[in-house]
This record gives sequence, C-alpha cells and structure tokens, in this order.
Amino acid sequence: MIDTRTRDYDQLGTVWLPLPHLLTLTLVWNDSLWRSGLAGAIPSAICFVIAGSFLFAAMRRATGSAAASFASLGIFALNPNLLYMQSTPMTEPVMLAAFAALLYFTVLFRQTQSWSAVAAAGIAAFAASMTRYEGWFVIPFATAYFVFTARSRNLAVAGVFTAIAAAGPLFWFAHNWFVYSNALEFFNGPYSAKSIYQLALSQHVRPYPGDHDWRKAWLFYRTAVHLCVGWGAIGAAFMGIFAAVWKRVLWPVLFAALLPVFYLWSMHSGSTPIYVPQLWFGSYYNTRYALAALPLLAIAGGAFVLFSPVRWRPYLAVALVLLSVLPWLVRPSPDQWICWKESQVNSAARRAWTSAAADFLARQYQPGQGIFTSFGDLTGIFRSAGIRLSETVHQGNVLAWISATGRPDLFLRQRWVVAIAGDDVSKTVEQATRGGGPRYHLVQSVAVPHAPVIEIYRRDDT
Repeated sequence: MIDTRTRDYDQLGTVWLPLPHLLTLTLVWNDSLWRSGLAGAIPSAICFVIAGSFLFAAMRRATGSAAASFASLGIFALNPNLLYMQSTPMTEPVMLAAFAALLYFTVLFRQTQSWSAVAAAGIAAFAASMTRYEGWFVIPFATAYFVFTARSRNLAVAGVFTAIAAAGPLFWFAHNWFVYSNALEFFNGPYSAKSIYQLALSQHVRPYPGDHDWRKAWLFYRTAVHLCVGWGAIGAAFMGIFAAVWKRVLWPVLFAALLPVFYLWSMHSGSTPIYVPQLWFGSYYNTRYALAALPLLAIAGGAFVLFSPVRWRPYLAVALVLLSVLPWLVRPSPDQWICWKESQVNSAARRAWTSAAADFLARQYQPGQGIFTSFGDLTGIFRSAGIRLSETVHQGNVLAWISATGRPDLFLRQRWVVAIAGDDVSKTVEQATRGGGPRYHLVQSVAVPHAPVIEIYRRDDT
C-alpha cells in the first residue's frame, strides 16, 4: 500500500481482513522496520499485552479473585506457542486482544449496565470482525447476551451493540463489492479458501481431515490443542470447569468456548485444514488455530482457584501456572513448540531459495531497471535483496499486470523477471520471446529439494 507503483485503495485486497494490515501500516513505511519484520512484530506484541490485560481484568470482575485472575493470565501469557506468535506479524494476537476486550466489556456491562460498556463492547467486536472471521461468528452470541442481561431497554442495548459490531462485516461486503464487483469475493473468489480447496480437489488431492466428518475434525483439533497448549493447562481447565459451574462463572467460559467451536465447525465444513505430524504423514499446517482454545483453557484453569479457601488461593494460582508450563519445562526445546516448529519445517526450502535468489539480485540489479514478478512468497526475495517493491510489477498493479500478461509484445518492458517455473510470469516470458516481443534469457535458476524452481530472467537488449 506504501511501497508500490499503484497506491490505490484496492491494495487492501480481499480474503484477509484488514485490521492487522492497517496496524502494520503505521510502521511499515520505515524500510528498516519492513525489512527486519519489526513493522509487523511490534503491533502483534502490543496486542498480546492488551489481550493479557483484558483477560486479567475480565476474570477479576467475573470472579472477584485476584488469584484466579493471575492464574488465568499466567496460563495464557506463558504459553510458548503464543509467545512465539506474538513475535510475528500474524493475526492471532490482534484477534485475541479484541476478543478479550469484548469479554471484559460484556462482564462490565452485566455489573454496571452502562451504555459506555455497550459501546466499548461494540468497538471490540468491530475490531474482532475486522481481524478474523471468527469475530463475525461471536457477534450474534454477544448480541443475545446483551438482550438477556440488560435490566431495561433490552432491544435498545442489543441494537446499539449490534450496530457498532456489524459495521465490520458490512464494510467488508461493501469493500469487496466496490473493488471486485462481488460482495462475496473473499468467500468464493479465486483466492478464497473455498476456491483453493476446490482446485485442490479437482487435482485429486485428498480432502482435508475433518471435511464433513465431525469425529475426525474433533480428533485433529483436540490433538492440535494438546500440542499447542499442553497437558498441564488442559488438566487445570478440566478441573476448573466444575469450579466455574459451582461459582456461576459461566459467561466467560461459554463465551471463550465459541472460538474452538468455530474452528471445529470450519473444519467440518471443509474451510479449514489442520495437519499435525502425529496424524497427517508428518506434516504441519495451521497448528496455530489451536490457540483459539487457549482463552477457554486459561479461564477454566483460573476458575479452579475458586475451589480453595481464600488464604490458599495465591499458592494454588502459582501451582496452576507452574502446572500449565510444566510440559515445556520437562522438555525445554523449541522443537516442542509446535507453532514454531511448523514455521521452521514449512519454511526451510523457502528460506533457502529466497536467500539464493536475493543474493544474486542484490549483486546484479540496478534501481530503475524494473522487475516483472508475482506477489506472494517471491516478495521475500526483494525484501532480502533490499529492492523496493515499487521496482516490481505484480498482480497488485492490476492494469500493468493485465497489460503485460495479455500483450507482452507491447507492454512487457521490465529488464528483469523473477518467476516460479510454470507460473503465469514464466508463461508470459515464454510468450513474449516466441511472439515477437522482448527476448529474455534465463540467467539464474534456483533449485531446492522439495520446492518449486525459481527462475530469474534478464532482457536481451542487443
């Protein structure tokens, strides 16, 4: 949106909801922050702190116990997989911050019946709905909560909350309609999860585990949760559920349960795949989705403190926190942090070809020569090589891209081309060379095991 040839509104894109990108936008204008990744990591770290703060405050109000609140916060904040995710420019910390804020303001409203709590809850729900699609899922349940907990003017209270919260989904429908002439582009467009899955099925790829199979969806999700959260937190939560029912701390538990329910439903519908090495040929994919269960387990685990006499609660809280981190203390290796391990395993080949291609371009490329390429994983090459994205033409530069791919003999004029073998960029170069357009020669080919071949072409000006 900043470093591009076309600084248009449509660079906001589709499928991925915009709030995390907009937060990163406040820092990414600084090239060193962009190249180091700090432009994305800093907002994530701030949201992690916000999430923990609101979770603690929500439990403090719901239980009246500082010890229970401390236990919930410790289980949540000391999870090594979440600690890893909050250091990356991913959407989970932003979503957890918005979700925890929404939980806090719903609890606050029940106690105070204040309109400010309603408005703040609406803003938190709006932020959640602009971050991940499970944020859309929780809005109706929060609306029902306001209807049943408001002591007067139930419909007015619920209406104010819904009007603010629903602005997020409504904006996204409008955005997709305005940019793509299809309000459901994020759902059924060519880059949507649905279309990608259908394409995979058409190529005879096996269906996702859990697709229209509740038993398998539950098996894969609970396995991912066990690997992500650890048996200590799960054990504490299992015991704490009974304390939550006994002490009538039901709303935080029920509300937090919505997130894992959403992912089970999504897996069953075929929208979300989760692969774990124990169940899917040693592969890792989307294991971070299991962190959606962490707020539920942290809240239930903290509630277990309520079983003990007040004077013993601080000691029990510390014991529960230690229990939750015990699996990581027993085996203190990053290989046990499944979200980190997934990123290491799945990016090994990409990091290798990114480094090789970036080293070549850093030596050969001169500013102003231009690069024709595709947007996505290849972007890492230019980041590593110190080449600004405004030097490139890609799918985000819609008119230039359509012109170059449609009539390369007339519009393909960049000195360099970086392609994945067999992709549209590679085919465009071949079409140009054969069709009387500019001639390109393959000057570098980067082949890494278990990865696509990266091709770098240079235009022949002779």
